[in-house]
Amino acid sequence: MEDSLISKRYFAGVAIATAVAISLTACASSGSGSNASTTKVDAAKATSAADVGGLDALVTAANAEGQLNVITLPPSWANYGKIIAGFEKKYPKITINSANPDGSSADEVSAAKAQKGQTTAPDVFDIGTAVLGQNLDLVAPYKVANWADIPADFKDPAGQWYYDYTGLMSVGYDSSVIKTAPKSIDDLLGSGYKGKVAIKGDPTQANEAASAVYMAALQSKGTADDIQPGIDFFGKLKQAGNFLAVTPTQATVASGETPVVIQWSYNNLAWGAAGGSAGNANFKTVVLPGVALGSYYNQAINVDAPHPAAARLWEEYIYSPEVQNLYLASGAYPATLAAMVKNKTVDQKVLDTVGQAPSDFVQLTADQATKAGTLLASKWAAAIG
Repeated sequence: MEDSLISKRYFAGVAIATAVAISLTACASSGSGSNASTTKVDAAKATSAADVGGLDALVTAANAEGQLNVITLPPSWANYGKIIAGFEKKYPKITINSANPDGSSADEVSAAKAQKGQTTAPDVFDIGTAVLGQNLDLVAPYKVANWADIPADFKDPAGQWYYDYTGLMSVGYDSSVIKTAPKSIDDLLGSGYKGKVAIKGDPTQANEAASAVYMAALQSKGTADDIQPGIDFFGKLKQAGNFLAVTPTQATVASGETPVVIQWSYNNLAWGAAGGSAGNANFKTVVLPGVALGSYYNQAINVDAPHPAAARLWEEYIYSPEVQNLYLASGAYPATLAAMVKNKTVDQKVLDTVGQAPSDFVQLTADQATKAGTLLASKWAAAIG
């Protein structure tokens, strides 16, 4: 995936990781209310598994913690239902607590700040670029064992963040309601879409919703440096009576409440026939012709993670070929795809079904995303008010 898929992205303020000493302390496991004594490795400042004595030692420390707190990971999003279940099967002594599954990147940050020092605080983040870039003080550096498999442009050199997966911004539509697939963003302004078009929350708070605006900008002669045309488009959508002020979920799509949703391709696909009994068999996905918008989400560890060993073990698990292939199966292209193809660890049948990653798409750089977020904060409410 290193083949010039996106513009290079760099965050300001890179932290320099330093080697740390390892301390061993006796503690009681509280994962299941037991008072049995066990040995716990203090992994809070480990920058790799080697810092705690290797992967086996990291597993032992994580088992002693017995818990892992994740946040804003809906089961239908990028195969996280199967990913979470797989972790608990592989590490049965660790229980995953999944908070606010339908929340936003901003919610992740709010939870980390509000619950700092509490056992309920998130251990790890799956977070959008713009929000992460403004909160780098919340993340701890850590490099997974197969760090080299992540392209250089897909990670912070010090290990504060690393891409995990991407899709393309797409339009999902209920084909029993919308008989003809939209061919341009302007089609959504037509009378057949009245009260039908939804996005994933508030663009000033949620990366996926903001990306819907960015896509509309690119489709309306805007650029990554000028997303005003996207804001203008949604103003027109609201004036036409087509903008639906409901945050869509798999359930609202299945019920027909939100028949048209602009969101990541892997989510639209998961809410259609691929969702089985929970999905809507009539729900189709289209990536509009013209300039496509992509955006990698980022993995990062909370610097104040209440379960620091489990947090680091989760990252090791996420970047294993096993889980990277699960991302791929959902239609989300994983960060290590190029390395997996080279190493023959990719699930070739899945790749053949999903198709090769697009050779070119636009992704906002950190600076562009920050600028776009500032513009959204000042203009969005007035545009759709």
